[in-house]
Amino acid sequence: MSTFNVPTREEVSTNHQVVFDNLNKALGFVPNLYATYAHSDTALENYINFSNAKTSLSAKEKEVVNLAVSQVNECIYCLSAHTAIGKMNGFTDAQILELRAGYASFDTKLDALARIAKNITKNRGKADQVVIDTFFAAGYTKGNLIDIIVLVGDKTISNYIHNTTQVAVDFPVAQPLEIIEA
Repeated sequence: MSTFNVPTREEVSTNHQVVFDNLNKALGFVPNLYATYAHSDTALENYINFSNAKTSLSAKEKEVVNLAVSQVNECIYCLSAHTAIGKMNGFTDAQILELRAGYASFDTKLDALARIAKNITKNRGKADQVVIDTFFAAGYTKGNLIDIIVLVGDKTISNYIHNTTQVAVDFPVAQPLEIIEA
């Protein structure tokens, strides 16, 4: 059981109250994980700025990475949140399960992306050359690779915060991954 409370708006700094208000306006609520960042005077705003920074990846591609990384890091909170976001980006339930497993039988380019995101995360940055070569052969660039590594770091931060704090999941809980990995 978590020893971490989810801070309310009244319990956070004035600066974070503004962030909470913006999140509430944009999403209709403040996700528990974001609220947990607010235990730090600086982490919430820093993370949101980092997470929303420019990237060469599309929103759909970002979700491929987020799902694969969160599965490797076994973060039920992020898997649940990114399953919902993945659906908003047009992925089906079956496709989301494949992406979590680190592949995409439905799209060659996204398959290379899912595989490299999983491989980088699983191997702590020491990606297999065959996976890198396949990624480049699918049409991605060196710039895309750097952006993926940054996104792996971004998502790993949230995965680790949830895996440590175990705050309640406030999204529909993602189903267990039971498909055979390709």
